[in-house]
Amino acid sequence: MSRADEPEVAEVDTPQGPARAHLHLAEKPRAALVLGHGAGGGVEAPDLVVATEVATETGVSVALIEQPYRVAGKRSSPAPARLDEAWLAAVEALRAGELGGLPLIAGGRSAGARVACRTAAQSGAVAMLCLAFPEHPPGKPEKTRQAELDAVEVPVLVVQGESDPFGMPRASSTCTVVAVPGNHGLKTDRDAVAAAIRAWLPQIVG
Repeated sequence: MSRADEPEVAEVDTPQGPARAHLHLAEKPRAALVLGHGAGGGVEAPDLVVATEVATETGVSVALIEQPYRVAGKRSSPAPARLDEAWLAAVEALRAGELGGLPLIAGGRSAGARVACRTAAQSGAVAMLCLAFPEHPPGKPEKTRQAELDAVEVPVLVVQGESDPFGMPRASSTCTVVAVPGNHGLKTDRDAVAAAIRAWLPQIVG
């Protein structure tokens, strides 16, 4: 069985082409955390690595999903509808296989967090973990994406850099926002990112 530092990599068929799941399986998992990457980055992003480490320590299996365009070597992200379709197909396949029978926590960093939020109801997630949620394009606060967060009906944790040029999301009765030192990359204080996730996750998985 894979440990956090020895992922099992599995190809997953989607309508947009093959996606890739990097599986970090806990010994006796209590839940599953499925995370997507940012538009221009991959699953090796520092905050995704931190989330994976904290989750597996907490007894939660993790799947980091590479979207088909990344697997195909493309840099440009496709339209949101295509991202959402591929994501849901990958999540469904994992829930039918390696992550079967486990409560699902969905999420991701940046654009990946947006995908997870838009598909929260369809995926059947019991909670959402959003890292560096892009509240608005840099310098354009009027083009807010807050509605994507507000539409999620399950508990949400947003971990956001205090100086993120993509803005600071608004907390709500279902959404907890934790500001940590740094910007959109969430690289400045990995311990603060870990602490935020470590404090929140047991509330979800018990």
